[in-house]
Amino acid sequence: MSPSPHTDSPSADRFPVVVLGAGPAGLTVGNVLRAAGVDCLVLETETRAFIEQRPRAGVIEEWAVRGLEQRGLAGDLLRRAERQTEFEFRFDGRGHRFPYQELTGRHHWVYPQPLLVTDLVREYADVRGGEIRFGVRDVRLHDLDSDRPSVSYTDPDSGERRQVTCDFVAGCDGARGASRAALPARARTSRYDYGIGWLALLAEAPPSADRVLFGIHADGFAGHMPRSAEVTRYYLQCPPGDDPDTWSHARVWDELQRRLHAADRPPLAEGRLLEKRVLDMHNYVVEPMVFGRLLLAGDAAHLVAPIAAKGMNLALHDAFLLGDGLVAQLTKGDSAGLDGYSETCLRRVWDYHEFSEWLSGIYHGASSGDPYRTGTTLARLRRLFTSPAAAAAFAERYLGTATAF
Repeated sequence: MSPSPHTDSPSADRFPVVVLGAGPAGLTVGNVLRAAGVDCLVLETETRAFIEQRPRAGVIEEWAVRGLEQRGLAGDLLRRAERQTEFEFRFDGRGHRFPYQELTGRHHWVYPQPLLVTDLVREYADVRGGEIRFGVRDVRLHDLDSDRPSVSYTDPDSGERRQVTCDFVAGCDGARGASRAALPARARTSRYDYGIGWLALLAEAPPSADRVLFGIHADGFAGHMPRSAEVTRYYLQCPPGDDPDTWSHARVWDELQRRLHAADRPPLAEGRLLEKRVLDMHNYVVEPMVFGRLLLAGDAAHLVAPIAAKGMNLALHDAFLLGDGLVAQLTKGDSAGLDGYSETCLRRVWDYHEFSEWLSGIYHGASSGDPYRTGTTLARLRRLFTSPAAAAAFAERYLGTATAF
């Protein structure tokens, strides 16, 4: 945390809340505040066009959609998103359908994060009149342990150094943002590295099934995630730090066809690869999530590898609690929500991280090269299709903790 700049600067400004980061967490917090008549400023280092196109997750849990709907933020999502009610494991050379809605009465929504961000920034800036500044540089936080914290940044157009004083800073700017850089020594960060990578692919090809497919194979995990009638997301397990340029079109499709092969299913529909990038699978959790007047949310506080598609859902959970807590504090003087914010969020964070680690054992055990791990992995999989109790317990964890907001 930097020393405070001069507060009598002519470029000084004031908002009750400064939100750092215009992702799902930051924009949701901003929208909740604006709906309650609380002024806030969102600062984003990228351009609006960039954040509306940045490729990210696409699976939203049912409770999260309900939370967005209750806040007037799910109109386009409910009109355009696809409901998913089942997925399929592929192992032992066959497809095994897992109908989780039949087991729980609940489902997932598929709505790519760029579309959600586009909806949220339009609602915040264009509909609710929220203040947002894109392309800011060298963001720094000041005096977070005082009752008058501030944020300074360089204006991208004028090059002028600006300062904003506030009551609270919502740190929603990810692992490399100013919020993490400002954490004090008492912050504890727990990390876990899976030791594997995933090659993330976006293919200009229609989905090869009307459901998500998880291929459990000795050569490595593979995933198929429908995104639209013309585009499909795929994943291939690979070494961490692998070079995506070594994955040619032919190599990608050979591996996908082999790892997702099922004798009772047709081959995959192939198409042009629009995106190739390698994701190193790792997790981290920052504890606590509150440091004076800085409150962390989303990837600034925790990262969960995309193994269980939990990241955006955790960010929304944080944002609902943080937005509501800030509104209660600033409009009613009620501090209960903010007082319990970190503890409440971290309970779900650790629950989702534990499930992600468990599911990683299912996805990657067969390719470990260890016959024992392969045997126990296949035993777990078969149990899901022979034990109703095991299937129901897995479905509940897969769909996420139901929460009313």
